Amino acid sequence: MKKLDFAQDDIIALATPAGVGAIAILRLSGQHCIQIVNQVFKGKNLEKQASHTIHFGTICDNDLVLDEVLVSVFVAPNSFTKENSVEISCHASPYIIQQITQLFIKKGVRLAKAGEFTKRAFLNGRFDLAQAEAVADLIAADSELAHRTALNQMRGGFSLKIKHLREKLIHFASMIELELDFGEEDVEFADRKLLTSLVNELQSIIKHLIQSFAVGNVIKNGVPTVIAGKPNAGKSTLLNALLNEEKAIVSEIAGTTRDVIEDELVIEGITFRFIDTAGLRQTNDPIEKIGVQRTEQKMKQASIILYLFDVNDNFTEELSKIKIDLDAQNIPFLMIGNKVDMLENQELIKNKILDLDFSENQIVFISAEKKLYLENLQNALLRMVNLDSFKNENTIVTNIRHYESLLHTQESLFDVLNGISSGITGDLLALDIRNALYHLGEITGEITNDDLLANIFSKFCIGK
Repeated sequence: MKKLDFAQDDIIALATPAGVGAIAILRLSGQHCIQIVNQVFKGKNLEKQASHTIHFGTICDNDLVLDEVLVSVFVAPNSFTKENSVEISCHASPYIIQQITQLFIKKGVRLAKAGEFTKRAFLNGRFDLAQAEAVADLIAADSELAHRTALNQMRGGFSLKIKHLREKLIHFASMIELELDFGEEDVEFADRKLLTSLVNELQSIIKHLIQSFAVGNVIKNGVPTVIAGKPNAGKSTLLNALLNEEKAIVSEIAGTTRDVIEDELVIEGITFRFIDTAGLRQTNDPIEKIGVQRTEQKMKQASIILYLFDVNDNFTEELSKIKIDLDAQNIPFLMIGNKVDMLENQELIKNKILDLDFSENQIVFISAEKKLYLENLQNALLRMVNLDSFKNENTIVTNIRHYESLLHTQESLFDVLNGISSGITGDLLALDIRNALYHLGEITGEITNDDLLANIFSKFCIGK
């Protein structure tokens, strides 16, 4: 039986969201796709048209007109996939989309798999694997910094840095391999001092990239920020004030919030995922008890904890206890003194809190109900994320796969340094360098396998 080469198939997928709308775009890619579309397109002869041109006409199933369309033609290699490609803009009726898709399936085109267009672009050399992954990040970007970081990676900023690192290592690897060819003559082509200097330089760059992942993860996935405190401290009121909508039920009755309520807010380009929780207290109510347990669980998973307290209460004992608990969890936290609109002497309360061994940077005073001083809270959150040192960086690691490969590279380079200092033989030194090259190659796709590619592109949407 002849083995089918799926990479040569002509494929089709809807590139716009499903549902009723004005316009939908169907994408086709493959060696014969222009010819196949031309068979059912009534208008110009698409096979004679230049690349990157758009043509008006109709899609017909024999004599039945399915829709009036605009057809965009992209001739290989000048397309996203570097294959012949066609994009059909039709009316976004689910019925029309289905009929056109079925027509092309009858013509021998198959439905694309998740991420198959981008996978073909990678396999055809349109860009490397890190850039391909950035396509998905760009689509998912929901803030300015996430968009900017993904766009820079897609355009090759991160890949270029990794490429330069590999090139420097490859040079020394080749010199050491050359030494092995002249093993009997006891010659040294790779200067060990220069190699040590290079590895130290690479370690410094890789260390910075690894450190950037903490910020990159925040940019990509947002900051889980838990709003905690005793019942009636104003947690739900704060969530509503930050979001500027009535997201959570607010009541004077203690224990109103029984479950976790989440929503997102973008502050200065950073997405914060605010999580309103049940009030922390001892309770015999079985439902409220579950809510308190979920609060404690969410606090352990948070990147930042906002602990609200009523500045008009006798809060000394409460804050002393919570400081011990929060310090033990080793999670950054901010003490939010709420209801300051009812307070006569804010400075007195502030000094009282400082006496409990809190720093000034850990305290913010607001009135959630009156929406007072919320900008101070937002500024404090941005300081805690500490993006200033990375905002002007061109290269920030946002992908956990890249982060893991960099850690492995770092370990291999440590082995190289240890090997040089202990005077190991050239063949063992070459092995450590090859390991470092291997892990760097995993990032850009010079080193890959079918399982890795399947896992990466399965997370893409179908039309991409």
